[in-house]
Amino acid sequence: MEKYLERTDFLDFDAKSVREFADLHTVDSRNDTEKAVKLYYAVRDGFQYDPYVLDLRREGLRASTLLTKTRGYCVEKAVLLAACVRAVGIPSRLSFYIVRNHIATNRLEKILEKNYLVFHGAAEIYLNGKWLKTTPAFDKRLCDFLGVEPIEFDGTADSIFQEFDKSGKVFMEYLHEYGDFDDLPYEKYLDELKSHYPHIFENGKYTKDELVYDFRR
Repeated sequence: MEKYLERTDFLDFDAKSVREFADLHTVDSRNDTEKAVKLYYAVRDGFQYDPYVLDLRREGLRASTLLTKTRGYCVEKAVLLAACVRAVGIPSRLSFYIVRNHIATNRLEKILEKNYLVFHGAAEIYLNGKWLKTTPAFDKRLCDFLGVEPIEFDGTADSIFQEFDKSGKVFMEYLHEYGDFDDLPYEKYLDELKSHYPHIFENGKYTKDELVYDFRR
């Protein structure tokens, strides 16, 4: 369990900004469950979900870097939540999935040339003797706009599946699980992106800087 409490390259909770963020949002918490729940909502709703700028630099994927922004995509927000949870002494890890009917738009599917997303990120938190999966990516404002219920977390059960929209239609389907990791598996992440979306890396259309891709271009 110790490895799930350690500082890592991407879960850099020893950074002053990460510790301050974690402390700020867990003030007056009575136990670890309350701390984890408060941090979940701070990350979920404090940063707008935005998959249109993909920063794949190592420094761009660190928890402390996301705190310099106002938005982030699923991997970034999962990394931030996992780091903040470790900052207050709660074990955490990351897990990743391939999903279809992801919270996306026709525009994003056109860019990716696929109707699924690889390496959709989640943070897993160890509370009361068990691992709980959480997905802090999709902020409440976005969910309201798209007509889906936001994914809630109460600290007792998984908070990962958003299978249906408010009308009962299938909205999100998990196709594959990569497993769990004590840190972001950086090389594997890049390899999967390049394998499934090679055109993004090959044609230079979206390249803003080295390993930074701007899909708004």
